[in-house]
Amino acid sequence: RSLFEECKKHGIEPLVTLCHFDVPMHLVMKYGSWRNRKMVDFFSHYARTCFEAFDGLVKYWLTFNEINIMLHSPYSGAGLVFEEGENQEQVKYQAAHHELVASALATKIAHEINPQNQVGCMLAGGNFYPYSCKPEDVWMALEKDRENLFFIDVQARGAYPVWAARVFREKGVTIAKQPGDDEILKNTVDFVSFSYYASRCASAEMNASNTNAANIVKSLKNPHIPASEWGWGIDPLGLRITMNMMYDRYQKPLFLVENGLGARDEIDANGDINDDYRISYLREHIRAMRDAIGDGIPVLGYTSWGCIDLVSASTGEMSKRYGFVYVDRDDAGNGTLARKRKKSFFWYQKVIASNGADLD
Repeated sequence: RSLFEECKKHGIEPLVTLCHFDVPMHLVMKYGSWRNRKMVDFFSHYARTCFEAFDGLVKYWLTFNEINIMLHSPYSGAGLVFEEGENQEQVKYQAAHHELVASALATKIAHEINPQNQVGCMLAGGNFYPYSCKPEDVWMALEKDRENLFFIDVQARGAYPVWAARVFREKGVTIAKQPGDDEILKNTVDFVSFSYYASRCASAEMNASNTNAANIVKSLKNPHIPASEWGWGIDPLGLRITMNMMYDRYQKPLFLVENGLGARDEIDANGDINDDYRISYLREHIRAMRDAIGDGIPVLGYTSWGCIDLVSASTGEMSKRYGFVYVDRDDAGNGTLARKRKKSFFWYQKVIASNGADLD
């Protein structure tokens, strides 16, 4: 509470995520995390507690961080541990149903407590390009986009998409619903938030040998765009495309809540960290967001990832740095934890002071 009060003193509007890849281990071990229907009630109680405790201090809420990641990294995304021989797709999509019901209930509760509350969903965004104009590649890109947007289809539209029934049949999935679930899902979010780091590329012949192992969401290498050291395609125009696609689909305000470049940063002989590559990445993506606003898309805001170096969730490396503030720590855990501002810190200071007008 004191943190939110301090934010308010300085004119900072908090944006709070209720669950950011941090299901309590007790709930994982005792209940099996989101495979268990009891998690819906646990989460609803937790959400109500937060909405009541911080009423008047926090207006903008996200229910689950990058909710679609549970399909690609089930343990980190949703605390799921599989038993030998079980249909993992069944477990993932049943857990997804529980999360979606919990999210809708939280949205309902937030609006009941304070009609001014704004609740959003959040996905790991990034559109899929077809690797070629072969119809099979175009279809695969469509399928990958649908898989990625499945959660948001439900959270923003209030019902399962029509294509889901066919996908569930193909995967041997049967969703166990309780009476009233479909009605609960009609409590849709107020806005759609997302992360964007890179676009993706899909073909009908994707396999372990030709996809990028460094990405949680598997993608072919796009030969038409540069890539980071970790193989993430650097594609500012892809951000504009993603934003247009999502607004066309949902007709709800968008909020870009994660955007940044993971890179190795070196301290030079003068003790400085001149991360011009990070400045360039952010500058071009903010410009692309500005172009999307020019397309008529309502955008609530932009928050970068991240303000300070920390262990990368996708690879577990400290050396894959995103922050404006350098932290003296290496992949082996060695270092003093001393902080040092990078060149990008001072650049971004100008950006936010000018509300994005000064990108030089």
